[in-house]
Amino acid sequence: MVESQNQSENESAVRKVIESWLAAVRTKDYDGILRNHSSDIVMFDVPLPFQLKGIEAYKKSWDLFFSWSNEPVPFDVTEMNITASTDVAFAVATMRCAEPGINGQPKGLDFRLTIGLRKIDGQWTITHEHHSVPSVD
Repeated sequence: MVESQNQSENESAVRKVIESWLAAVRTKDYDGILRNHSSDIVMFDVPLPFQLKGIEAYKKSWDLFFSWSNEPVPFDVTEMNITASTDVAFAVATMRCAEPGINGQPKGLDFRLTIGLRKIDGQWTITHEHHSVPSVD
């Protein structure tokens, strides 16, 4: 019972970290976006480069995203599942944002998101993000 309660508390805490990050993205709040991320984060994103390492590269990746995003920035979870133990967690989600379409009009984009977290000094910290879209032949 205690283990189940701890797991539920950890999942809830992870959800709060992710929801805070989502809210920061929607308002282009760089400090909020970076707040719960590790300085050595590794990210696999939809646009190039293939892999980003470190918080500065991660921060810079948002410049491209925001350069073609309208306000408010569409960045919505359609489904999310979180698994958390005492010191490691991951979340998998399907998301919706927008990409530049014809004549600069935004076009909806569904994508997948996986986030890896570690509890560091008692705080859930995002150490990995993987954003992807299905390949189209």
